[in-house]
Amino acid sequence: MIASNSSIARRPRRVRADGRFDATAIWYHTCFERSRVSSTTDVAVQPTFADDVGRDLAREPKELQSKYFYDALGSQLFEAICRLPWYRITEAESSLLRRCADDVIAALPPTATITELGPGSGEKLVVLAEALQRAGRSARVHLVDVSAAALEQSERSLGPLDQVSVIGHESTYEVGLARVSTDRASGEAMLTLFLGSSIGNFGQTAARDFLMVARRVMRPGDLMLLGTDLVKPEPVLRDAYDDPLGVTAAFNKNLLVRINRVLDGHFDLAHFEHLVVWNAGQERIELYLRSTRAQTVRIGAIDREIVLAEGETICTEHSHKYRAERIAAMGEAARFVQRHQWIESEAQFALTLFEAT
Repeated sequence: MIASNSSIARRPRRVRADGRFDATAIWYHTCFERSRVSSTTDVAVQPTFADDVGRDLAREPKELQSKYFYDALGSQLFEAICRLPWYRITEAESSLLRRCADDVIAALPPTATITELGPGSGEKLVVLAEALQRAGRSARVHLVDVSAAALEQSERSLGPLDQVSVIGHESTYEVGLARVSTDRASGEAMLTLFLGSSIGNFGQTAARDFLMVARRVMRPGDLMLLGTDLVKPEPVLRDAYDDPLGVTAAFNKNLLVRINRVLDGHFDLAHFEHLVVWNAGQERIELYLRSTRAQTVRIGAIDREIVLAEGETICTEHSHKYRAERIAAMGEAARFVQRHQWIESEAQFALTLFEAT
């Protein structure tokens, strides 16, 4: 809620998904902890890590869900990726945010709340917080992520800022966004941030469906700021996802490390390689872990043996790239109207401000 600084409580909070505060998790902004809505409800209805791994590795072809990249180590590796010179998304988006932040804040009504889906380090929200300060405004900010480590990082970045009060939601995007929207006051508008081209991890149909789900919990006049990476030459994309330092390869292989640690897996990283494919027909980057020999891997927690042939792959991520006109059409299909679009021409990245109709 946008209000005067004096009316904002400086206590990020953790609230469970049933709506009750967890008193053991309340912290003050001088502490580097997190305030999080963790989810007893989510646990009851969402598959667990073990369930998903067991099901997805039984598929043909095999896959693992990219949301599981982001344990504590994975989140740190991703932040390192964002600072690589070959991965231009973060730098380009931050540059655009600095350019458009004042306009985005000006588009918000006097009473509003800001929700970011997948906040990462929180550095991009800091740019908007600075715009709030320039406008003499403050805000209550909701962070939604399945990763506790990612919430910790972003809340550390935002904790010292006087113009924002932070509430974190450790849940899926859909569940967290619905809760924030439902719990706000009747006359309160909402700005939803979905940055970093996270929409690219959805297939084309799934991306449209996700925006439709988001629109259903929004009210007319609510805003969404969407970050999308644009189509660019294949060599540029390959360098971004298969960097010379091997950071992205480590990020990809960390999925196997997580399975080994959490699910008593027995993956030998020496027998897997990081593979990047540009699918020109679908305009997407595809990440795989490729088995370098025939092998059988036991995962104790699910009592399963995974048989892999030499050269067989496990798909871990699709990253779709967009064209500017397709972004507008995708928003329109979900009952949004494009208010403005900013494009970083050198890195080919777009920020699009949508309004719910």
